Amino acid sequence: MSEMYAHVSVKILEKEYQISCLASERNALLDSAETLNKKMREIRDSGKVVGLDRIAVMAALNMAHDLLKAETKDKAIENSLGNRLKILADRLDSALGGNKQLEL
Repeated sequence: MSEMYAHVSVKILEKEYQISCLASERNALLDSAETLNKKMREIRDSGKVVGLDRIAVMAALNMAHDLLKAETKDKAIENSLGNRLKILADRLDSALGGNKQLEL
């Protein structure tokens, strides 16, 4: 079954873009465009980068860096939780070890 598509207009640094996406992803696209617009405005307003292309590349690099940091943090948390769950499972096995045969 095919999903319906939405045609969305977003404005980034005073320039309007028409984008098609799945209707179910419309709000996520609008949120993404707003985040990108905010990041590009910050870079432009800093005065350190000139030109739309360069501002876009810097914004993309900053956002990619933030994403990679978040993924690394998520993996560290996942590993920590995995280790803690293994320790808890070992403790449960140890505590229940005397009754390996269940009585019915």
